Amino acid sequence: MTEPLGSLVLAECKRHLFQESLPRLKKCLSELSEEEIWYRPNSETVSAGNLVLHLCGNVRQWIVSTLGRTADNRKRQTEFDERGPIPTSELLERLESTLADAESVIDKLEHEALTGIHRVQGMEETGVAILIHVVEHFSYHTGQISYIAKSNHGIDLEYYKDVDLEKRG
Repeated sequence: MTEPLGSLVLAECKRHLFQESLPRLKKCLSELSEEEIWYRPNSETVSAGNLVLHLCGNVRQWIVSTLGRTADNRKRQTEFDERGPIPTSELLERLESTLADAESVIDKLEHEALTGIHRVQGMEETGVAILIHVVEHFSYHTGQISYIAKSNHGIDLEYYKDVDLEKRG
């Protein structure tokens, strides 16, 4: 069993991934047409669809394969080379399946896995560093996809509609 601080880290990582970012991605993808999901404004920019595939690859490699100690079969460049369209429902299925696998790994992590050193993408990282990387990376690309949905449709995605963000303390 993990120590109290380790349990807190795991709970916060799960909250950010599963209760914040995943619902936001689902909302964004529901606002975008398949054409918009796969649109690339120029050769240096990937589509929202590519970003979803990239998130699946990152989570699977860093959490499922590395922390879960399973084979790492990621081919990172293919996430960006895909031109689609992959149907939105399939993108969501891939994302949800990947996150379900990650949650299963996270739920079984022990203290030693959090504090130990793991090799991923040629780097050496602690388990905590891996989790922090995945959360911030996921959030970063969720923000990019949110921007695509907002700019394409001029909408407020209402992520904080029930929260008074002007409240202090």
